[in-house]
Amino acid sequence: MHTSTPAAGEVIDRFADIEILRYTVDGFDDLLPRQKRLIYYLSMAAAAGRDILFDQNGVYNLQVRRLLETIRERYPGRRDAPDFLAMETYLKRLWFSNGIHHHHDNEKLLPDFSPSFFVNAARRCNLLATEIEPLLPVIFDPSVCPKKMNKNKGEDPLLTSSVNFYRGVTRAEADAFYAPAIFPDDRQRPAPGLNARLVKDPGGKLREETWCARGLYANLINKIIYWLDKAAPEADNARQEETIRLLVEFYREGSLETFDRYSILWVQDAASRVDFINGFIETYSDPLGLKGAWESLVYFTNEEATRRAAIICKSAGWFESNSPVDPRFKKENVTGLSARVVTAAMLGGDCFPSPPIGVNLPNSNWIRELHGSKSITIENIIRARDARARDSGVAREFYWSDLERDLERRRGLLTGRLHTDLHECLGHGSGRLLPGVSALALKEYGDVIEEARADLFALYHLADPRMIELGLLPDEEAYKAEYYKFMCNGLLLQLVRVPPGKQIEEAHARDRALVSRWVHERGAADRVTELRERDGKLFLVINDYRRLRALFGELLAEIQRVKSEGDFPAAAALVERHAIRVDPSMHAGILARYKKLNIAPYAGFVNPVYRPLLDPNGCIADVQLDYSEDYASQMSRLRSPE
Repeated sequence: MHTSTPAAGEVIDRFADIEILRYTVDGFDDLLPRQKRLIYYLSMAAAAGRDILFDQNGVYNLQVRRLLETIRERYPGRRDAPDFLAMETYLKRLWFSNGIHHHHDNEKLLPDFSPSFFVNAARRCNLLATEIEPLLPVIFDPSVCPKKMNKNKGEDPLLTSSVNFYRGVTRAEADAFYAPAIFPDDRQRPAPGLNARLVKDPGGKLREETWCARGLYANLINKIIYWLDKAAPEADNARQEETIRLLVEFYREGSLETFDRYSILWVQDAASRVDFINGFIETYSDPLGLKGAWESLVYFTNEEATRRAAIICKSAGWFESNSPVDPRFKKENVTGLSARVVTAAMLGGDCFPSPPIGVNLPNSNWIRELHGSKSITIENIIRARDARARDSGVAREFYWSDLERDLERRRGLLTGRLHTDLHECLGHGSGRLLPGVSALALKEYGDVIEEARADLFALYHLADPRMIELGLLPDEEAYKAEYYKFMCNGLLLQLVRVPPGKQIEEAHARDRALVSRWVHERGAADRVTELRERDGKLFLVINDYRRLRALFGELLAEIQRVKSEGDFPAAAALVERHAIRVDPSMHAGILARYKKLNIAPYAGFVNPVYRPLLDPNGCIADVQLDYSEDYASQMSRLRSPE
């Protein structure tokens, strides 16, 4: 039993530039009771680490959040007063971003309530001046902690970023500290610094503070361990149980060698229907691309939809050999790829409340080369986002003609899913580094180059006749839906997520800008694509889809070369020239058009609640799905004691 299932993509809250949606966990009732218990325990582990991410994102985040949550809970004054409502909106934004900086553009969130209201409200809630006063500049002064992550050229990214991965350490010092591990003779070594903060002692000596049950975040990590220990006996098979127990060992000791062993076992487990991600994973929030943000995702296989991904994986060798890159950079043998289409059951950490639509792990290059990788496409999240987008009016306002709009309506969902499948299943797993080249050689530009590489691999192959031969596309015109959507987004639409006067910050947005601007510029002489004005509005027109595909191939070849050779200057030139700057005039026009649609540019989700049903002996007999919790209630429930 479960509470009534909402429509996918139902909007349950809206504030600032954000909409909160629901996703549905279709197929949960069909799982075995043991699998439901496994999801319950893993979902509790996913919730237990939430505060790790808040602290990683900024040293003041937990203090600010807890103070605001206390005021919201205790405030004795009028709750419909403008200042209180503005404070509540600021808190909702902080929850969404897992800190005081915008989740997408890295800029500091500035409140619309006054400092005097804040101080007065805190005092009325019996909070001490020592709790309030140190946080006033953190909340209200735009010059204090201005950016979560700063990659501006010419500025020290460690000293000017607010992320809590380094304490008093300069870029040069961090580079020198990690250099021996980044460029090892033996390439089968753990990723350096993945689960540790780098700090400087009073005497100037650098050392790491490890995130583990015996180090930093010990209280939170021990809670994660508690729930993982509960989950292990409910595992789908013996290999998965061993995998969970090895993850527990990693959390206890903090050894990255153990984490690599866990990652190998996790990749090799292709049989478990219920699966999960839990750990210090993605490095996009670190200016140097070393430190893993804590995240968790619990999911189970959508067996019908997974057939699509399986077809792609079986042809992985064909796609690799027919890639337009230099043969020196291709894998000779493509093995170990595991791809599934899944249903998300719980989002946590860096996946919550705004999750990815696809994942390819592990990130360790040598593990991928020797043992393969595991790719997932998150079907129910894609479906929820698509359901919301189809009624938004974006295509009507920004697409050039009914031809593009009709193609999007008929084929857009299919080609978008295939793009994600190709990006995650094959794109991230394609290509190889030349001997002696470190996967970290591109430093702060590595994440953008890697995402561009995966996108280009997907875009190039999406238009190949092989997709029709495999039964994945219905005709030779279908791919055009994704080509138009990608180019329109990269050149125009994604600018609605950039504040006026700012530049593009987020790695995936920079990837899309790099790809779309490079091919638009390279094809300008032949008018492959145009930005054409009509009625005072700017539109994308694609005149030659086949030539556009060839340009995607040219850029893929260059991006793969840059990655394979570790060509840092070339990576920097590509990103700095194509991926960052915004034309103010174009930007203003796009923002004005988008504003008229009355939709939010960002969307996130609330999780369902899993309620255990106990038998007479107090054991969990079944688990019930509850979709009734709203956004503020969920975030308040997740509040942890100090």
